[in-house]
Amino acid sequence: MDWSGCDIVETVPGKVSGVPILKGTRVPADAVVENYESGESVEEISFNFDLQPDDVRKVLTYASARQLAKRSS
Repeated sequence: MDWSGCDIVETVPGKVSGVPILKGTRVPADAVVENYESGESVEEISFNFDLQPDDVRKVLTYASARQLAKRSS
């Protein structure tokens, strides 16, 4: 997924092999989405990755919007 439009996701060369991560963390954005799709709640993801629930929701909202846009085109 292209995370370049998500303001809380960054790509840092050499950090976590350059995959898109949540800013200030080493948590891959895709991992948040995958865990949610596997049935974990926002609260569980927040706890497991030591993230703010609002940040998890922002990533999930962005990913959902990208998926809808992709289907519409």
